[in-house]
Amino acid sequence: MENKTNKVREPLFHITKRSNNAMKPAAAWGVRIAAVVVALILCGVVTVLLTGENPFKVYETMIDGAFGSERKIWALAQNTAVLLCISLAVTPAFKMKFWNIGAEGQVLMGGLATAACMILLGNKLPPILFYPVMIIASVAAGAIWGLIPAFFKAQWNTNETLFTLMMNYIAIQIVSYFCYIWSVPKGSGHIGIINSASQMGWFPKIGGQSYLCNILIVLVLTVFMFIYFKYSKHGYEISVVGESENTARYIGINVKKVILRTMLLSGAVCGIAGLILVSGTDHTITRDTAGGRGFTAIMVSWLAHFDPIYMIITSLLIAFLEKGAGQISTNFGLNDSFSEILTGIIIFFIIGSEFFINYEIKFREKEAKK
Repeated sequence: MENKTNKVREPLFHITKRSNNAMKPAAAWGVRIAAVVVALILCGVVTVLLTGENPFKVYETMIDGAFGSERKIWALAQNTAVLLCISLAVTPAFKMKFWNIGAEGQVLMGGLATAACMILLGNKLPPILFYPVMIIASVAAGAIWGLIPAFFKAQWNTNETLFTLMMNYIAIQIVSYFCYIWSVPKGSGHIGIINSASQMGWFPKIGGQSYLCNILIVLVLTVFMFIYFKYSKHGYEISVVGESENTARYIGINVKKVILRTMLLSGAVCGIAGLILVSGTDHTITRDTAGGRGFTAIMVSWLAHFDPIYMIITSLLIAFLEKGAGQISTNFGLNDSFSEILTGIIIFFIIGSEFFINYEIKFREKEAKK
């Protein structure tokens, strides 16, 4: 009997992961820039089709919304600093492959501790004692809120994604409760500006600029995190645990200890972000103080490949898009949905460019004729 063999036809193309450092940094940035250019072209087409507006005028408005005046530039720098701070906070956990989706809640708890100190201790302690107490309380609140899911993960291997996500909602309700307790006027549910007369608990102005203190704190924190990841033993252990927990255990790393320590750091930095938002920016607390930055920070950290220095660029880009989108809505009388469409398209292409940097498409080679 004649044996018949079915010839398997290979697919037209297949996707393979690039080997380490296959694409040079210059080429990778070229791909990212090309993605932004294509995104802007597509945004222009969408703008004409949906609104009939001149897309170049729209882009000009975006730039004006972010850089149009000294006040706008400082506001952009402040937004960048806060987003960068929260991005730095989630990075240690993500490098360890601990999916911390709870930065929003950790920031809120740090901010709540700041507000509590300002309200309850602002007129009772001298500044030399008050500010250290406020800073320690804010950092500790964020750290404890981050430590809780880490403890359950280390002890019983719970799902950290769901755990940290649910803790966001608990934090929101706790903040809502205290906003009602401390509300001015009573029962309004809004605290209002805290210590507006004495300004006790407010970050000081530096060079006449309200936001410069915030920016300097985040820059120092960025340098610290860069050194921590690149040159410290703890940073090395985080990387090893992220690559393989079994390998980490084999070479003698205490994985449970690393998980607890890393989430303690992550929560503490979120607490600093809450401190900056309440003491250095808003001078009040609401359930929306974090403003969704805890989720945006995940994208910022991932786009920067968990590198604190590159996070400065990605944070600035996202903050610029948000400020520019708001100006589009104001100048052209469009609702926020349209500006968010443009922002979404640009971010989609930027994220999509990472696929072509990390993977390559190989087409089927033509078979040689027999």
